[in-house]
Formats: sequence, structure tokens, C-alpha cells
Amino acid sequence: MNLLSFWTVDRGGMAATGERSRSRIATVVLLLVLSFSSVSLAYRPGDIVPMSKMGQYHSSRTMWHDMIGKHCPIFGVNREVLVPIAKPTGYTGADPYKISFQVGREKYQTPWLYVINRKSSEVPMIDVHLRYAGGDLHGITAKVVDMPHHYVEIHPNIRKQFWDPQHWPKHVLVRYTWEEHSDIDVTAGFYVLFGSGNHGASIQHTRAVSF
Repeated sequence: MNLLSFWTVDRGGMAATGERSRSRIATVVLLLVLSFSSVSLAYRPGDIVPMSKMGQYHSSRTMWHDMIGKHCPIFGVNREVLVPIAKPTGYTGADPYKISFQVGREKYQTPWLYVINRKSSEVPMIDVHLRYAGGDLHGITAKVVDMPHHYVEIHPNIRKQFWDPQHWPKHVLVRYTWEEHSDIDVTAGFYVLFGSGNHGASIQHTRAVSF
């Protein structure tokens, strides 16, 4: 193999290596841009998580109504709030009344939750479970349970007003519970990108010279 052929092959290998390096750099830059974008949209501890509510009685369904801050979840904070339930249009008491929540900028939606005339002698409580990682809300679940007796003792008026057919709005206790999930290790991902890039470049350079 003559010297001219050697330099031709070597320059070709270096060009391919440079192309791969530029591609990896572009990938890293894109990841950084996406990361900064997600940070700007992320929740911080103590932020109010926006929430809206819809109700249905018979075939009549309301629009989504934004809930005020004191009734919404607080990011990363376990707490209970009393949410007012307005009297449905055309309500006679003969059928159940159900509501649904839409939570967060991501608009996670709960299934229908039966809160009035749900065939139970106990006052209802809505148990909302929220999953998050870092500053991101990853999902929610919600279900209606019987209000624990110690809650009824703390809020004795809830039971009296809830079963009074003339008293509106009703108030339903909503319990927000947060669960943190492990986040993705972005630093390790960058290390793999840079590490594999350097390794690939050294292999390419060695192959060009040894040829």
C-alpha cells in the first residue's frame, strides 16, 4: 500500500468520524433544548396544580368548570379539602349524581365518580392519588370511598348537611395523596452518548491506520 492510498483511506475514515461526532453533538444539543423546555413547564413544590370539574345527572352534563386554587391539588403536598357540589339542574333525588375531574396542564381525567345517591348510607369521600417524578405529573387515579369515621367526627356538619335534601351545595371531602417515582438519570445518558462517541472515534481511527 503506497503513501497516497494510506492518506486517502485515513482522510476518509476521519471524515466519517467527524460526521458521526457532529451527529452526536446535534443529538446532545437537542436533548439539552428539550430538557430546558421541560424544566420551564415543570411544577415546583407548592405550586397549585390546575383542576376542573364536570358533573352529570340523567343525560344532562355540565361543561368543564375550573376549580379555585384552595380546592386544587398542591404539587407534592398531601392534604384534604372540602369541594362544594352544586345542585344539578333538574335534580329530584331519584338518580345518582356523578362528577369527573381533569387534573394538571396534562389534563389527566378521572373516571366518573358517584357522589350522591350512590347506594350507601355513608358520607362519600374522594380519594385522589397523584404520581410524579421531579417536576412532572405522571398520572392520577381517583375513587369514591366511605368517609372514615374520625373524619366525620372532625367535620360533624358534613354528614348533617349531606343528608339534608334542602341543603345545597353539598360538600365532599377530597383527599390528595402524592407518590414520587424515580426520575430518569439524564447525566448517565449523556455519559453513554459521549463515551460511546469517543470509543467509536478511536476504533475508526485505528482501523484507518491499520489498513
